[in-house]
Amino acid sequence: MLAKAFSAGTVGIDAYRVEIEVNHGGGDPVTVIVGLPDAAVKESKDRVETALVNSGFQRPKGRLTVNLAPADVRKEGPRFDLPIALGTLAAVGEVPAGRLQQFWVTGELALSGAVRRVRGILPVATTARAEGARCLMVPRDNAAEAALVEGIEVYGVASLREAVEFLGGRRQLPPVRVDHRRLFREASTYGEDFAEVKGQEYAKRAFEVAVAGGHNILTIGPPGTGKTMLARRIPTILPPLTLEEVLETTRIHSIAGILPPEQPVVARRPFRAPHHTISDAGLLGGGSAPLPGEVSLAHNGVLFLDELPEFHRNVLEVLRQPLEEGVVNICRASVSVSYPCRFMLVAAMNPCPCGYYGDPRRECRCTPHQIQKYRNRISGPLLDRIDIHVEVPAVSYRELSSLSAGEPSASIRERVVRARRLQEERFASDPGINCNADMGARQLQRCCRLNSGAAAMLKEAVTRMHFSARAYNRILKVARTVADLDGAEEIGEDHLAEAVQYRTLDRQYWY
Repeated sequence: MLAKAFSAGTVGIDAYRVEIEVNHGGGDPVTVIVGLPDAAVKESKDRVETALVNSGFQRPKGRLTVNLAPADVRKEGPRFDLPIALGTLAAVGEVPAGRLQQFWVTGELALSGAVRRVRGILPVATTARAEGARCLMVPRDNAAEAALVEGIEVYGVASLREAVEFLGGRRQLPPVRVDHRRLFREASTYGEDFAEVKGQEYAKRAFEVAVAGGHNILTIGPPGTGKTMLARRIPTILPPLTLEEVLETTRIHSIAGILPPEQPVVARRPFRAPHHTISDAGLLGGGSAPLPGEVSLAHNGVLFLDELPEFHRNVLEVLRQPLEEGVVNICRASVSVSYPCRFMLVAAMNPCPCGYYGDPRRECRCTPHQIQKYRNRISGPLLDRIDIHVEVPAVSYRELSSLSAGEPSASIRERVVRARRLQEERFASDPGINCNADMGARQLQRCCRLNSGAAAMLKEAVTRMHFSARAYNRILKVARTVADLDGAEEIGEDHLAEAVQYRTLDRQYWY
């Protein structure tokens, strides 16, 4: 007897329909899986057979042929265990075949018959709804994630026996419902706040400007000055995620398999801080079945690179294209996938190998050659993509011992959101440009008007401080953001002077 079930595979952050045909016939008791399965799919026959027996079912006698269509697309992972098992039972009359075809089914089977969670459920639910499916059966631990997609009924099952009884009408399962607003509200709270940072008012202002304009930022200072502490609080002042951004970010984290069962949605801006020993594949993504890397997991959030010069040179160089294009393309012999990666790059570094160059309290032991060699680990093309360089000096005892709290993140976020709204209106007719950091030559000419005093100041700064052409453009972008925070149409002297101060690495003493 021939039975059919529907499931889905994933490529990148998208899913595609997989039709599973199970034929039960005579002959030797053997199970054959065809349709370009990978090793994990081939092994599913052993998991399915054992799960059937341990769930109280008889292993079908005779030959079982399982076909996964389309046959020219490689099927990967254990997500097909549950639909293969249900298709097998439908082929021998244990499950109503017509009822099974009303569902899209996905899930991994344990040998005991328990259904284990799989990754990539949100793209599967989205594709199932787009394909016209009305019902989706998933592992119970994935049910809340799938229920984020409206317009399709989601049923979570904990075991193969439970799924069979539900399909046979012997057990009632209510469709899973999710209160989206409550879920977003609970998942979008932060445990950190800028009010906890003592001193560093100049650095806080630099981070506010960076966030308001979407600028990448590099902090430079001795160890223990609060560079990491400041960076970890950046998500608290970023604008809240929109619903579209929530779903897109959740899809990436779902594909990567890092969504915790108790939090099926990414409602906070991601903050990723990989160790400096990370490989280029770990940063960009990769593997035989390419999974998203850190740059994609930081999509719509922050990628923090602490101790920037300690990263391998080739790892830093692969950042250049994702920073420019906002997407990373991973090509393998059998598949090519694209992952979005629009993130704010935040980096931190010491001023020299020992960390105390320029510190008035401790003497630097490094020679000028060592300092220059250390700084040169960061290439010019990468620095070209970082708009703001800011020094973070040591905090005084007076500031550390102060009982007064700093400005809270909520107040800073209000100013950031107000500036971002101005930019959204300004670039409404410019596709692909969302903030000041994305401006090209045309937008710079149109949007960065200087008053007479600011124009004279910029000419003097470029002449005396020997700014390069790229630094000139970065200064204009940052000055535009500073003006937006002030609600000013034109860029004035104060705005430009502040932007010039954020070009630490262009000052001559660094060379």
